[in-house]
Formats: sequence, C-alpha cells, structure tokens
Amino acid sequence: MNAAAAAGTWKLGEMEVNRVGYGAMRLTGNGMMGNSAGTPIDRDAAVRLLHSAFEQGVNHIDTAAFYFSPLRSANELINRALASWRDDVVVVTKVGPGRDPSGEWLTMARPEQLRGQVEENLRQLGRDHLDVVNLRSDGMDSIAEHFGALAELRAAGLVRHLGLSNVRPQHVAEAREIAPVVCVQNAYSLDWRRADESGLVDLCREQGIAFVPFFAVSGLRREAAAAPEQDARLHTVARAHGATPAQIRLAWTLHRGPHILAIPGTTNPAHLAENVAAGALRLTEEERTLLDKPDEPDN
Repeated sequence: MNAAAAAGTWKLGEMEVNRVGYGAMRLTGNGMMGNSAGTPIDRDAAVRLLHSAFEQGVNHIDTAAFYFSPLRSANELINRALASWRDDVVVVTKVGPGRDPSGEWLTMARPEQLRGQVEENLRQLGRDHLDVVNLRSDGMDSIAEHFGALAELRAAGLVRHLGLSNVRPQHVAEAREIAPVVCVQNAYSLDWRRADESGLVDLCREQGIAFVPFFAVSGLRREAAAAPEQDARLHTVARAHGATPAQIRLAWTLHRGPHILAIPGTTNPAHLAENVAAGALRLTEEERTLLDKPDEPDN
C-alpha cells in the first residue's frame, strides 16, 4: 500500500482518490492566492516535489488558475509535472473569482464568464476536459445561475464533475437541484469549526459528498504558514504518536469522517512526507475528546 492510501479512499464521481491529497496554492511561492510577497519556488524543484507526492500515492490535487505570482503559475507547474502521470491524478480546480495579469482581483465572474475561466484552466493544465470544477461562491446569496452555467459546460464535456467552495448548506441544496455535487471545499480545522456549527460536514457525509477542508493545518492563521504550535493538547497527543502537531491536526480532520479529503500544501519535501504520513495516524477516542476541549490558558 502506498503511503497516501493509509487513510483510505473516497470517490469523486467514478474517480477513486486517496484521502490525503495536495493543495497547490503555495507552489506560487506566495501566500493566499498570490497576495503576499514570497520567494518563488524553483520550477524544477516544484516538479520534483509533485513527482514525490505522486510517488507517495497522492492522486488528488487542488488548484486554481488564480493561484499565480509574478513568476509562477500553480496550474502550469502541475501541467509540467503531470507529463507522465496524467491519467493517474485527479485535478480539482475552481472558478468564480478571478485576477487580471497583474494580479489584481476582479469582480466575481458573471455566469456567462465562467466558460472563459474553465477554458483558461484547460489551457494552463494542458487538458481537453477538467476532472472537477468547484464553484467558489465568495458570499453569493444564490449560486443557481452560476452553477447552472457550469452544469451546461459539464453537459458539453468540458467538465466531468462539479463541486462547491466556500459555501453554506443552502448552497449545496440549491446546487443539487441543478446537477450532482461531488465535493464541498470550505475552511475547516481544529480551531475553525464553522462547518460543524452549520451542519455542513455532516450534511456532506449524509449525501455522499466529499468534504475537503482547506487551512486544516494553519487554522486561525488561515493563508499564513502555521505558527510554532502553542496548543498543549496537540503536543501531548503528538508525543504519544511520535508525530508533529501539524500531523495531529491533519489526523483530527481525517477522523471527522470517511468522506473527508485532506489537501495540505507545502513546498518542503520533508513536510510533504509528514503530511502524507499523517493519514496513517489513528487517534484514540480519548485523544479526540482531549483535542475537542477548549485549550486551557496558562496561569
């Protein structure tokens, strides 16, 4: 069994993927969606990192055309890395928000503009169709028109499956009236549990939809890299498993249900190996109870 398969598998439509995947946002060398300064990763190093992920069994990558910096595009790096792995890796991208070539954010795409965003992803990834396209709502009250436009692209063969990102439970119900939803991607972590409060995580499990947390490791720091861990509970559990606190965070999310898919991102080969290995960790009921308790402040 390869390392990424240790946590089990889930199906996105007919495509079976290992539950530990990879998020490509940091491949640009910057923070969230390229907004913060950073050193761009060397192209060859990025390709080697992705090849290492594939060799460890990662067969589910999350990306977007708007993941780019002045010198790097996550999609183009993925395209280069997939030259010999193209049929073995499921690529999930997202549309809705957009950026101009200088990196400035544009207004949310109108429904009729989504085809152009899908086609841009196709060009960058070097594909004739996209495996999964998530509609990122970013505060829309209704997603019906936008999701309907993507459903038309699915019927036309440009997209195999559809998902949602940054949504509320009512959006899932609205979308499923139009076309099948294979995944929902929202912020979720030990420190950020709004998807539990809204019932979204359980809703996805009940309906056979993958729930894909982002920011699972960085927690409240969101797009920033995780800070040195201060949570005593995490250190306690990590010591018991000979693991890092970040690995325990990932293991905690994976224990939330068999429909959870992890997509931690990194440009560090050692951290990549640690992230993949986190899928093999098995937390006890007592450890999960400890982690679920609020951390006690120091006196």
